[in-house]
Amino acid sequence: MSMAVIGMIAGMALGFAGYFGGFAAFLLVAALGAIGFVVGRFVDGDLEPGDFFRVRERGGDRRR
Repeated sequence: MSMAVIGMIAGMALGFAGYFGGFAAFLLVAALGAIGFVVGRFVDGDLEPGDFFRVRERGGDRRR
């Protein structure tokens, strides 16, 4: 399935949620869709937890 079709389906879901449930339902569907997207990227192996929680090491290359 192409990204355009997936985007169209997501847009239709948000539209239905906004029409039938109001703005709060629209936000809930959008937030759950974003969470589902990130979880799907983790499952596919495209993301790792370190991509979100990078810890900078102290004393590294400091430029003056």
